[in-house]
Amino acid sequence: MARYTGPVCKLCRREGEKLFLKGERCFSQKCAIERRNYPPGQHGKQMQWRRSNDSDFSKQLRAKQKARRTYSVLEKQFRRYYKSALKAKGLTGQVLLQTLETRLDNVIYRMGFASSRAQARQLVTHGHFMVNGRRTDVPSMNIKPGDTIEIREGSKKKTFFKDLAEIAAERNAPEWISRDVKNLTGSILRAPERSEVEANLDEQLIVEYYSR
Repeated sequence: MARYTGPVCKLCRREGEKLFLKGERCFSQKCAIERRNYPPGQHGKQMQWRRSNDSDFSKQLRAKQKARRTYSVLEKQFRRYYKSALKAKGLTGQVLLQTLETRLDNVIYRMGFASSRAQARQLVTHGHFMVNGRRTDVPSMNIKPGDTIEIREGSKKKTFFKDLAEIAAERNAPEWISRDVKNLTGSILRAPERSEVEANLDEQLIVEYYSR
């Protein structure tokens, strides 16, 4: 399964804002954006002034890259998502964001069962979660309304999951998600609305990028 394995803090610095890729660290003073809010690389500081003078293409590219990096999706898969959204009913950009939001790893993160999407992805690939009673290790699985997500019985004995209920209770979940923190189960009630997408994304620029 292909995935980005480099330093994720550089991705936030390249986009010029927090993408919340490292969980709790992003809320602390150790966050790279707090210490070095300029693009990575030898000439990062010199490049900082160019952000406000970007061309239309550069803005479209950055919008697409930010969405990819937020949801940890590689280019080939992201393009597939776009093509699928293009054929679906409704606004292409909004359908694209709904597809990304309903990925299994993102749903687990939004339920509060993981501190970041990367951690949620790892938990899924290790087989700790079940969807509709069946064990799965596919983070990109799209969850539909009515699908139930629960932690595998054998995994509940592991240290990470013993205190998870208390930790998850302190994290907010969106209205389109239903969860039972005590039993560490949940499901989605409906597709998320545009206003319920947490990330600061511009789907119109993404559509413009792929429509060139």
